Amino acid sequence: MRQEVDQETLAVLKEIRDGQREIIAQLAAQRALAEEQVGRSQARIEESVGLQREALRRQRTVALVAVPGILACIAAIAYLVLRYF
Repeated sequence: MRQEVDQETLAVLKEIRDGQREIIAQLAAQRALAEEQVGRSQARIEESVGLQREALRRQRTVALVAVPGILACIAAIAYLVLRYF
């Protein structure tokens, strides 16, 4: 009787061990997937920051060209209004 109980206990412990091994394998796979996703996220963030910097550079360039042009147009309109009215 005692030997049967020991055998059952051993079988249960082996099942627990096997279950824990499966869980560890699944956790390792999930960790690898999470690390891969973090790497992709970092790459996307770097790309996004680069695009934002490029957009700001273009915005400054447009502002340097457009603002003087708009001011010249306003000055021309003001000149025409003052001259003919």
